[in-house]
Amino acid sequence: MSLTTTLYGETFRFDSVKDVLARANEPRAGDRQAGLAPRSMREMAAAKWVLANLTMQELRENPAVPYDKDEVTRVAEDDLDEVAFRRVASWTVAELREWILDHDTSGEQIGAISPGLTGEMAAAVAKLMTNMDLVMAGQKIRVIVRCNNTLGLPGRISSRLQPNHPRDDVDGILAAVRDGISFGNGDAVIGINPATGSIQSTVDILKAVKDFMRRFRVPTQNCVLSHLTIQMRAIERGAPCDLLFQSIAGSEGANKNFGISVKLLDEAWDLGLREGTAQGPNVMYFETGQGTALSANAHHGADQVTMEARSYALARRYKPFLLNSVVGFIGPEYLADGKEITRAGLEDHFMGKLMGIPMGCDACYTNHANADQNDQENLEMLLAMAGVNYLMGIPMGDDVMLNYSTTSFHNNAALRELLHLRPAPEFEQWMEERGLWRNGRLTSRAGDASVFTTAPR
Repeated sequence: MSLTTTLYGETFRFDSVKDVLARANEPRAGDRQAGLAPRSMREMAAAKWVLANLTMQELRENPAVPYDKDEVTRVAEDDLDEVAFRRVASWTVAELREWILDHDTSGEQIGAISPGLTGEMAAAVAKLMTNMDLVMAGQKIRVIVRCNNTLGLPGRISSRLQPNHPRDDVDGILAAVRDGISFGNGDAVIGINPATGSIQSTVDILKAVKDFMRRFRVPTQNCVLSHLTIQMRAIERGAPCDLLFQSIAGSEGANKNFGISVKLLDEAWDLGLREGTAQGPNVMYFETGQGTALSANAHHGADQVTMEARSYALARRYKPFLLNSVVGFIGPEYLADGKEITRAGLEDHFMGKLMGIPMGCDACYTNHANADQNDQENLEMLLAMAGVNYLMGIPMGDDVMLNYSTTSFHNNAALRELLHLRPAPEFEQWMEERGLWRNGRLTSRAGDASVFTTAPR
């Protein structure tokens, strides 16, 4: 295994596979902050050249965090499909990239090797791709999942209706739910970030949203994005919960910062399958984001893209219904501007799908980042072209509780019309029955929340 190359008379030597992965990364704020970014464009090119010639076997033998020091590494290694891995073990990263992008390679063929890939392998191939490569490759791969409805089918795009309220006021939450659903949002999930850590508040919100879903027979999922332990206690109190949520990261230390472990995730998954209200079989919802491990000082000297991809190896264990990268939420300390946010969103979507994850994205930015609405809408369109399973849906695109900007109800409706995409099939049929959708598009009743003032006959 050679970690040295010479470009135009200058020799570049890298300390480890982890160092190669870091220096091959497209520049971003978090890696610069950690001293891991390429120190010049020439060094980045040299690192990409070295990376291109590493094999999957060599990447497997050199995880970003050692097996004996990290349970995320152990999950990735112990759960790896050996038959699928043997098909690609001798391939170089360059060969994997070329095969994925080859016109004759289907999404089904890519899906067949997914169980044999680690996060480091997915990150490596993403680092050799342009933005267009990432869109082309992501569009090929379909990860189809089912909870109370079906996500990931070709020609469709879904959204998480995110009706957050700064005081967890149930009536305020339901008002936003009615508004969002009338625009065709919410087929991925009606998922609320609570303002408090109260178990009772989680119970109240879950019950209110589920009552609304039952009254109007809405074929979707409910979820409250409180800490996993709070959701588990809410279920034990009888709260109707379809999806169990948790933020996760690519190292054991970063997950400890979230107050979770593999053991806790195992327990929650089992509880959701046994006592949750979803039809299933996919009952877990995860959020990730580049920079998470670095912000917890638990990145082990690995770059943001690699640590993000490792979180997908952990998520894969639980066969989630939803996973989205909250791509610009952590802030400009990690992704400085619209260019970095766009690149990260496309990387995350591709890497997750390559590893068999049903990927969504929160295409968002905070107000102190060097980004604006145009940057965000560019990313939305690119992700929709790439076949993303779902995006967020928030009133006017501005979250009044979390104070950040993301996709609006209207944006999601516009994407469907622009790219001739449809909601989840069960949700589309329901919208037609309610008079909100006809002939592949919203009707004049879209945006009329009075549709939900009376129960259906």
